[in-house]
Amino acid sequence: MTVNDDSFTNWKNREETAEAMIPIIGKLHRERDVTVLLHSRSLVNKSVVSILKTHRFARQIAGEELSVTETMPFLRALTTLDLGPSQIDIGMLAATHKADDRGLSVEEFTAQAVAGATGSNKIERSEGRDVVLYGFGRIGRLVARLLIEKAGSGNGLRLRAIVVRGGGEQDIVKRASLLRRDSIHGQFQGTITVDEANSTIVANGNAIRVIYANDPGEVDYTAYGIKNAILIDNTGKWRDRAGLSLHLRPGIDKVVLTAPGKGDVPNVVHGVNHDTVKPDERILSCASCTTNAIVPPLKAMDDEYGVLRGHVETVHSFTNDQNLLDNYHKSERRGRSAPLNMVITETGAASAVAKALPDLKARITGSSIRVPVPDVSIAILNLQLAREASREEVLDYLRDVSLTSPLRRQIDFISAPDAVSSDFIGSRHASIVDAGALKVEGDNAILYLWYDNEFGYSCQVIRVVQHVSGVEYPTFPAPAA
Repeated sequence: MTVNDDSFTNWKNREETAEAMIPIIGKLHRERDVTVLLHSRSLVNKSVVSILKTHRFARQIAGEELSVTETMPFLRALTTLDLGPSQIDIGMLAATHKADDRGLSVEEFTAQAVAGATGSNKIERSEGRDVVLYGFGRIGRLVARLLIEKAGSGNGLRLRAIVVRGGGEQDIVKRASLLRRDSIHGQFQGTITVDEANSTIVANGNAIRVIYANDPGEVDYTAYGIKNAILIDNTGKWRDRAGLSLHLRPGIDKVVLTAPGKGDVPNVVHGVNHDTVKPDERILSCASCTTNAIVPPLKAMDDEYGVLRGHVETVHSFTNDQNLLDNYHKSERRGRSAPLNMVITETGAASAVAKALPDLKARITGSSIRVPVPDVSIAILNLQLAREASREEVLDYLRDVSLTSPLRRQIDFISAPDAVSSDFIGSRHASIVDAGALKVEGDNAILYLWYDNEFGYSCQVIRVVQHVSGVEYPTFPAPAA
């Protein structure tokens, strides 16, 4: 048998194992509300090839190959346990078991590692929480996709309605089409039908009422059977407490803004300060995509090395706030053609750091350049550290943070030498550390942080909503403190 034959046989064997994983992962998700992860990446509703590629990608971050033949025993072990709602990372189970010297079997080790999700320790399955989207633009539609994706277990968050201004003939058909197809993020994974008579979009069995209103005060959500809901404002029209309070109508319990909040509105970056949100807080902001990209790695660096001062330069994709061709705009430079120019503009991300990291004493400044790409941006974080470090030390530290720390859902890590912006379309992390671009000299460190400013940010929004609605389930094995 040739080397080629050996490689192909090995591939077919791994393909068969991945095929066997799919029904196990699906059953755990539907029946027990358990989400199976691999190094923080969900394997729910993934194809055979996607499962294999996710395992292969582990080499980029963990430094060594991870095979489905290594993780499958841990997945099978999970089926023997009395599991409650949780997220379980089989990549972490395999890695920690390999490093464990107690001689435990896979079954024994798995039972101990996920003990917090079994028996008397398991939490009760949630009855679900209604969600309303106010606005249905770029972020609104991606948040909708994520909510629909996560509704598979029948618990957790339930997208009940979308509020938009009337757009004329066949409005609902056109909005459903925009949800179905996206030029950047591809086709919707599932089926979408439209019930024009009842003003409803049905996506993967989820009936979503489309409500037409020109003002928040026009809507009584209880008339649509909606109660105790989280409303996600994607318009950015209202950013202070007074304006966002207009949404607190019958049926709405909390309001989450997908833009930086003003005044005393809490700016929340999941993974960093989400646990400081008071239970009785009814209005909060998820800050900006750039704030979400820089605050987690900034916190990680400050925790380990101390940060005395810093500057962030964002090279940001263009957005709907800019013009396609030169035209009037309230901002001086954003009126110039977005697809044809690099446009110097302002960013509030640096000043927003203080809200998310109040204990950080370092002064952080920032600026931004919009560039002619439709999605994925990069933040260049230039830090003066409180102590000197080597490039290898910082790389090892950030790799470990991305794998085992409480920030592993926010910070990803890539060592591919030829990585470019389009490689990160669809990333679910708040930011991705580019190992090849990292520069460290003495007490100066420069981090290059990629981020999908649409999808990665939308994932952070969903995490915040899950947290404040009480349906954020614990992850096992627990990340290192």
